Amino acid sequence: MADGPMEQSNMDVVEAPLMEDQHSKDAKMSDNASECSGSPRSRTVSARWDPSEACRPVLDEAPVFYPTVKEFEDTLGYIAKIRSKAESYGICRIVPPASWKPPCLLKQKDIWEGAKFSTRIMQVDLLQNREPMRKKTRGRKRKRKGNCRMTKNKQSATSNSDCYATPASEEKFGFQTGADFTLAEFQKFALGFKQSYFEVKDSAAAKSIGWEPTVDDIEGEYWRIIEQPTDEVEVYYGADLETGTFGSGFPKSTSTSTDGDSDKYVKSGWNLNNFPRLPGSVLSFEESHISGVLVPWLYVGMCFSSFCWHVEDHHLYSLNYLHFGDAKVWYGVPGSHATKLERVMRKHLPDLFEEQPHLLNELVTQLSPSILKAEGVPVYRAVQCSGEFVLTFPRAYHAGFNCGFNCAEAVNVAPVDWLEHGQNAVELYSKQCRKTSISHDKLLFISARRAVRALWEVLVLGKETLENLRWKAACGKEGVLTQAVKMRIEMEEERIDRLPSWLKLQPTGSGLNDSGIERECFKCFYDLHLSAVTCRCSPDRFACLKHAKLSCSCEEDDRFVLLKYDVKTLNLLVEALEGGQEALKEWISRESVSPKKEETFSSEVVLSKFQQGRSPDTVISYESLLGKDGEETKIDLNTIESTKGENGLLGGGCKVFGVDLSLQDQHTPEQKSNGPLTSANEDSSEEKSSLTGTNCSVKRSIPCAEPIDFGSIMIGKRWSSKQTIFPNGYKSRINFFSVLSPNKICSYISEVADAGLLGPIFKVTLEESPAVTFADVSAEKCWDSVVQQLKQEVARQSSLGVQGLPTFDELQTVNGLDMFGFSSPQVIQMIEAMDPNRQCTDYWNQKLGRNFSQVCSVDASKHELGGPNMEIVGAAKQSI
Repeated sequence: MADGPMEQSNMDVVEAPLMEDQHSKDAKMSDNASECSGSPRSRTVSARWDPSEACRPVLDEAPVFYPTVKEFEDTLGYIAKIRSKAESYGICRIVPPASWKPPCLLKQKDIWEGAKFSTRIMQVDLLQNREPMRKKTRGRKRKRKGNCRMTKNKQSATSNSDCYATPASEEKFGFQTGADFTLAEFQKFALGFKQSYFEVKDSAAAKSIGWEPTVDDIEGEYWRIIEQPTDEVEVYYGADLETGTFGSGFPKSTSTSTDGDSDKYVKSGWNLNNFPRLPGSVLSFEESHISGVLVPWLYVGMCFSSFCWHVEDHHLYSLNYLHFGDAKVWYGVPGSHATKLERVMRKHLPDLFEEQPHLLNELVTQLSPSILKAEGVPVYRAVQCSGEFVLTFPRAYHAGFNCGFNCAEAVNVAPVDWLEHGQNAVELYSKQCRKTSISHDKLLFISARRAVRALWEVLVLGKETLENLRWKAACGKEGVLTQAVKMRIEMEEERIDRLPSWLKLQPTGSGLNDSGIERECFKCFYDLHLSAVTCRCSPDRFACLKHAKLSCSCEEDDRFVLLKYDVKTLNLLVEALEGGQEALKEWISRESVSPKKEETFSSEVVLSKFQQGRSPDTVISYESLLGKDGEETKIDLNTIESTKGENGLLGGGCKVFGVDLSLQDQHTPEQKSNGPLTSANEDSSEEKSSLTGTNCSVKRSIPCAEPIDFGSIMIGKRWSSKQTIFPNGYKSRINFFSVLSPNKICSYISEVADAGLLGPIFKVTLEESPAVTFADVSAEKCWDSVVQQLKQEVARQSSLGVQGLPTFDELQTVNGLDMFGFSSPQVIQMIEAMDPNRQCTDYWNQKLGRNFSQVCSVDASKHELGGPNMEIVGAAKQSI
């Protein structure tokens, strides 16, 4: 049992388990005015335990795993390791290493004695044996004096009025709203109930030795109540309590704890606040905080409080941790036998399913494991003790009950192997016209794109990080991710082929839900991330491809199909996931030039304050820089003469190709409008920052880049664009929100490297943690990756209550060219000066409005940058 307030509460219960002072009674009457007089809290326990009538099912045990300290460090890695052994059971227990003992914040006095939570009343004897609501009259088969049942169609009954009644056809079996409790109050009530229920005839001797029923005793009585009820048994259950409101049992980064070692528990992958968004979980790409899926729920139980047969939303994995208290008994059926379980339940409870075809979605019905086993459904048992985890696998039906007062916390996760199960789930939901809680297609294709990038980073860049290797393992022709994408694409192709020939296909290049507005089929609620049918008369009404003909009665010419990807693009994605080199290169190339998402905004930039100047004694020989026709020519940009200031940074008098980098403030209109690379957001009235970085104060979403190394010009494909020239070896430093701790500012190093046939590779590295690197074939895409990682970390830390985090708007106002420094007028002037013959034709053609590819061999005297007959004076390597 727990320490602190729990010990005191337990002492109170032992001394007077059913007694309350007048103040408590008055408070209870006020708090529970809406609860019927026949509720469990207001009635004495009349049912009594008879061990001879036990109906304990005989079942095999689910496997139990004991990870080592090393294995326990990699949460999803360990789950992947045990999956082959455990998935065929549906559930398993995981016992952490003995040293892993996270503090439980729920035991803090202000929460234990001051925080109230809501409960529901569970009619345990009716979970299996009950009549359909349409057959029932106002009275019950076994009369329950003063009792009332709440449904969605009823109002709450007050303590001094009869229960409201509705026509039987409108009633729906469910759980009545119960009293509000603190944990201290609920423990006292739960212990009093359990002691009274299991009181034996010769109780004096039992009490003298502190006798308590065993788990087997409670299990036998529980299933006796379910299968052969003779009395009414009603209990409370504090289920589905939002940790975002009530609080999590696990520590968060803002939590105060006396345990000096608590920081490891804050960051642990087994902390359920972190678990859903761990690297490798598809849910890490979900930006919203879905309660119960991405934000854990708490469950405060008492003896016989139950969770009925169900599968997780979207057939996700789930992880449940028992913080403290009595055991929780679980029953699991492997996902491979889910359909068989449903058939057996319909067979044995036909009237209930006739009334509610989707009864299992309501979580209000039990069926004895003994019956399921007799019908050939494999059922396995697990007894979860305090400090242990129970893991459930995709589409594994599970049920169970609590043996007494306890508190558990649970949440979902989605490793890549879940994707196939998730696809089956959304197809099933569509048939049932059931709403989804996540966009499966969105998560699937974000995962695919991330995997392709990981393949590229491993195969081309040699960046073999743990996360990249995990994604790589999911790829290949037989990889689970590749197979999931292929399955989805095949569905899409089949549905497109079945569309009427007159329906026009219109690729959009973006998902309908990319803007953050979740759209779904008006008929079956199918998610419309990949495709949708719409028309001109009802632009806000959408249908999935399966219900295209039902969308509206518009003329044929007014209806069309929106597609995020055409079939050719989808097949290219599959080839890239399979490891095809050409497909991989083409996909990465497409990603690098794809348009920004609708939610991306242009950024403001703080520009450097250094100026162009001329020095008559600094000259360059252009002829020495020319290469042979048709060859990729490297031009060294680092021929400089400089006077270094403090910390090795440029000081006054530094010149490169005649460009004075001294800190002057003599802007001219010509210098401010220096071609396509000039920032559209430049404002002369704004305070500019120094190239040295001494005055480069970081403002939220207004960063400024400091050049470190200007590199050398490369003449060839992709080394320039209409907007920018990309020197090989170019480096800059910029301060921005840390991807590790977004509420802090850190330095990033942006650089351009040579990737051979692929052209330039753009890299961004966290300076304080060089292992944290992002790379892509464009500056924009590279910084998009940084921003995406930041968003995921902000979402994760926000769920933990971390303060001072940047908003998504601040992260969206990031432009890759600005972050590299390519929008700085002075950097533009520098780079332009390094291409005196203007061999980067894409850039110069755009800037000067004429085709310089026809005049690349012009005489140097026609380009008066520093005057005729220039020669190299200095050759010092610039390192700012």
